[in-house]
Amino acid sequence: MKNELLNKEIDRRRTFAIISHPDAGKTTLTEKLLLFGNVIRSAGTVKGKKSGKFATSDWMEIEKKRGISVTSSVMSFEYMDRHINILDTPGHEDFSEDTYRTLTAVDSAVMIIDCTKGVEPQTIKLFKVCRMRGIPIFTFINKLDREGKEPLALLEEIEEVLGIESYAMNWPVGMGKRFLGVYDRYNEVFIRYQGKDEEDRIPFKELDAVEEISTHPTFIQAKEDFELLEEAGNDFDINKVKNGLQTPVFFGSAISNFGVEMFFRTFLDLASEPQPRQTEEGTVEPKSGEFSGFIFKIQANMNPAHRDRLAFLRICSGVFERGMTVTVSRTGKSIKLTQSQQFLASDRETVDHAYPGDIIGIYDPGVYQIGDSLFSGGNQKVEFDEIPTFAPELFVKVEAKNVMKGKQFGKGITQLVQEGAIQLFRQYGTEAYILGAVGQLQLDVFEYRMKGEYNVEVVYNMIGSKIPRWLESQDVDTSLFDSRNILVKDRNDQYVALFDNDFSLRWFQDKNPKIGLIDIMAEED
Repeated sequence: MKNELLNKEIDRRRTFAIISHPDAGKTTLTEKLLLFGNVIRSAGTVKGKKSGKFATSDWMEIEKKRGISVTSSVMSFEYMDRHINILDTPGHEDFSEDTYRTLTAVDSAVMIIDCTKGVEPQTIKLFKVCRMRGIPIFTFINKLDREGKEPLALLEEIEEVLGIESYAMNWPVGMGKRFLGVYDRYNEVFIRYQGKDEEDRIPFKELDAVEEISTHPTFIQAKEDFELLEEAGNDFDINKVKNGLQTPVFFGSAISNFGVEMFFRTFLDLASEPQPRQTEEGTVEPKSGEFSGFIFKIQANMNPAHRDRLAFLRICSGVFERGMTVTVSRTGKSIKLTQSQQFLASDRETVDHAYPGDIIGIYDPGVYQIGDSLFSGGNQKVEFDEIPTFAPELFVKVEAKNVMKGKQFGKGITQLVQEGAIQLFRQYGTEAYILGAVGQLQLDVFEYRMKGEYNVEVVYNMIGSKIPRWLESQDVDTSLFDSRNILVKDRNDQYVALFDNDFSLRWFQDKNPKIGLIDIMAEED
């Protein structure tokens, strides 16, 4: 009976990330899906200054003020007898490491493309990560209420730029002011666009009788394109979809809520249930019975009133039960999980049981790290594949503006580094704090959060763009390093050299061929 319940709960779970280039409509689409799940009454807006409403998934104060997503958020809810776990990711490239970590915790991804811009640079980067991990990808081409690129051109762009087969699950009839609706190939109906939140469904076989549609020049042109697609396009292949070789493509408008429900229902039919996970010892099957999971994210101060820290745990196998004792693989220590929660962005509720595919938050007393594997006592040691780390490109020295706030400064910098918001180094010889970031926005958010969450103003001394290389040996002749190749230690006490540019890196390698330098980005590529 217990196994039957576990199998049933696994089969009805869908855990996926939503990815896109900034401003393609990622958070807007997320809000619409939450509406279908009856977890919000009306959708917020990403840029909510005029309306006074903000996107549910953008829960940080800085996200509301700037109108951007700067951290991944998790939303769990029930819909059509499915248990949905959505991970909304930052689109901005400065926060791509958070997105990459989040993608380790999902079973599929929804890729949003702006029909006016096509495939954009950040979309390409995120797509490559999905492909590297073998994650099935579903595509939602957004903003059909605006004039954009021709549908056939968009499909061609997906195939040529991303190198993946496409299959149009529906087909648009016009765009912008000419937009009449879409062919739904999956359900064989035409969905007529009648304005925001309004749809009219007409079976294919009845279309010819609706003269205002069938005789419309835009419809006639779209019908010809659709017939060409039927004749020369790819055949739908669910096995290719599940192996990340073909992407089902849906056209719609998230802001108008057109085509979104059709997409969501079809996606839930086609998307995979929780999948097996790789460990150093082999594969862990979700239905294996013994509990296991891994931590892919740590977040401080989600509840400003309590200043707590939560670790985000992806359950990979077995059943989670509140109060159970688990082992942390990295340390070998046992810990009792008494405080466990499920999420709707920053809103949380206690969860007593959870199943493979679920994302839950567990209270972190300072014992977890990103990438930690947890398993129940009956299991042999479980160590899931490492979560990738990426090299920063921009570096600054940082100190507290008020030296009397050293304790708060130390706590803030420790917690934000532990959650992966920024990378921390200490300069050899001076022990000065150096922050490493992918881009300036990451530093801005760190400064904002230090002031807002820890009441500490910080001062930056810009070092600039550097090329970091980790040293293979910790037996280092420190006299070889100077202002052109700064020697620092990372948070794990490993030596790192920060080079000014490619020339100084090559010069150092030529002069010191016996010193091994490691490019962690090259390892991930």
